[in-house]
Amino acid sequence: MANVRSLKRDINNVLGDIIEAVYIWEVSTGTPNSKEGDQIIEKAISTFDTLIEKVNDKSVENRKAHLKEVNKELETQAHALVEDLNKLSVSQA
Repeated sequence: MANVRSLKRDINNVLGDIIEAVYIWEVSTGTPNSKEGDQIIEKAISTFDTLIEKVNDKSVENRKAHLKEVNKELETQAHALVEDLNKLSVSQA
């Protein structure tokens, strides 16, 4: 595990890229502000808030293990969000 700054940057970049992909999908399908897209964006923002809160929690006993778990949770949540986005793309095809 690198450092806290890198983890925060990863969280921001990964979830930001997912939100950007939703906007691109909306523009390419001609469905701006779609209900489905908004749900994915809301999940991404909620995930961001939760993960940043966990990263900033300094009361944990084993900080290194805690940050590894946060990183794993980021991967899991991002994968789920990408799957939701892919389902939108398939349903529009």
